[in-house]
Amino acid sequence: MENENQTMAIEFLFTAFPHFQEGGFLFFFLLLLIYLFIIIGNSMVFIAIILDFHLHTPMYFFIGVLAFLEIWYTTTTIPKMLTNLISEQKTISIAGCLLQMYFFHSIGITEAYLLTTMAIDRYLAICYPLRYSTIMTSQLYIRLTLGCCFFGFLTPLPEIAWISTLPFCGPNQINNIFCDFDPILNLACVDTGSIVLIKIVDIVHAMEIISAILLVTLAYIRIIGVILRIQSSEGRHKAFSTCASHLAIFLTFFGSVALMYLRFNAKYSFFWDTTISLMFAVLSPFFNPIIYSLRNKEIKGAIKKYVFQSKIFICYAN
Repeated sequence: MENENQTMAIEFLFTAFPHFQEGGFLFFFLLLLIYLFIIIGNSMVFIAIILDFHLHTPMYFFIGVLAFLEIWYTTTTIPKMLTNLISEQKTISIAGCLLQMYFFHSIGITEAYLLTTMAIDRYLAICYPLRYSTIMTSQLYIRLTLGCCFFGFLTPLPEIAWISTLPFCGPNQINNIFCDFDPILNLACVDTGSIVLIKIVDIVHAMEIISAILLVTLAYIRIIGVILRIQSSEGRHKAFSTCASHLAIFLTFFGSVALMYLRFNAKYSFFWDTTISLMFAVLSPFFNPIIYSLRNKEIKGAIKKYVFQSKIFICYAN
């Protein structure tokens, strides 16, 4: 297609991946192991919470939803990364790129909302323990979760729809490991830097991230203050342990997101861009089952119980 002597691009080319013979196999094998662990680990956490009646509480409900989201969050990017590591043609169609951006960001924003909701849940549980059960009812935490999903999938939709109307006429090389807003906007045939809509969207995203960080920070300042006033050391340890896992996931996820999307006009080298992208696209979901399984006795016990029961079932079936 010719338009003003420029050929319109129909696909994008990833340039950040090494060739298979030049170390791509090693990265492929390592990433495949990480992806399998993410899928299996988060699936075990999700299934254990569903099957164990004792884990049917708001805190574990949110953990189960988070584990479910992590599975799909990584599935939007890692399979394509694996394909690019072993394929000579490291390309993606424009439609495929837009879909990857939409689902990656919509699920990621949903997780951000959910992590913020989990902080509020811990705040109510520790700061208002006598009123917690009457406030955080099953209807409320289900509605909160549905609200996180609704706004998470709605927020990036206008931006993706607008990007789909932009002309791309080359170059078509993405210097990243997956499709993201800035690398794609840099490939458009129009000057996107002067478009007011982009600046407004960037401000909105920045305010979302900063608001979530401030809200969770204020919640944990109050939580820590209440925990320190607990008389017994056992009580303090128990109260803090229920928050430590969530806080670790929150810091890992939002720390990398803030570095990537609150940079404003700062430019990173390719190495740091790739490292930060891997942090919130791969490492955060990787640590999620480790933190919640190894640090949480209830989830660890439920996983062991159902793994043992499945072994018995397999033995009887044989």
